[in-house]
Amino acid sequence: MKTLVTGSTGHFGPGLVRELINRGHEVVLMGTGEPLPEFSALQWVSGNINSAEDCMRAMKGMGFDAVHNAAAMPDPTDIPPFKGHDDPAVFPIGMQTNIIGLYNMLEAARRCGVEIFVNTGSNCALGHGYRITDRPFELKYLPIDEDHPSDAEDSYSLSKLLGESLLEKYSRVYGMRCYSLRPAVILNAECRKRWKAETAPTAEWDEWLMAWTSGEDLASAHCMLMEQARSIVPFGCYYCINDDTVKTEPTMDIIKTYRPDLIPLIREPLPGHTSLFSSKRLKAAIGWEPIKSWRG
Repeated sequence: MKTLVTGSTGHFGPGLVRELINRGHEVVLMGTGEPLPEFSALQWVSGNINSAEDCMRAMKGMGFDAVHNAAAMPDPTDIPPFKGHDDPAVFPIGMQTNIIGLYNMLEAARRCGVEIFVNTGSNCALGHGYRITDRPFELKYLPIDEDHPSDAEDSYSLSKLLGESLLEKYSRVYGMRCYSLRPAVILNAECRKRWKAETAPTAEWDEWLMAWTSGEDLASAHCMLMEQARSIVPFGCYYCINDDTVKTEPTMDIIKTYRPDLIPLIREPLPGHTSLFSSKRLKAAIGWEPIKSWRG
């Protein structure tokens, strides 16, 4: 399949490009800077997703089967402690990129006849991290799945949640096949080695709920959604999280020590280092299974 990829120079993007190439797909890159040296032979379109004109120019007449949108601002830009939160030239950038940028890409894809759109979202759409108020995030049940209510407060989490609504609209109204993946913190091979070497014993509850996603497994999910898009439901948002936690201690030991109040909320067993997020819906949809681990 012929696909356009944004964000190819970011933390996750290079791994996605490698996976697409390894699976035999034709890849064209779009970005504000030149591709990484290893991708210098690929076609590259200079452009910013915040520019609708750039998005149209990247897709018009190219005959793409799919778009993989991995370009995004990865953190809130309008709250402390993030640099620039008081600067009006900076604080709107997160929402502009993650909402208007996504809209620009979707609208260009629609106008240029691209049927399949796969977006890198975030588990932050749940709203459990980057809390602004003193009101804690309320867990309704464990493990968390896509039906769990969201309570996003910060701009980044909200942008990821609203982005899913944009994707649903383009599927429902225009007949595109649109998908968003909800990874946790993305650990590539180098990050996993560092994590294993530096991880300390648990000393407090983790508001990020101990979740992680390997870059390679996220890339395979992107590809599998694209490859199977015409045989599955036309819209979906899926947690894409590895089956274990980032902690050395068993999951239930951590819950019993730091959050025993959560025990009545557990709806199915959490043996060993089982994640508090369920990726069962993604697994059922496309047969995805995470294969990487930071432990071995």
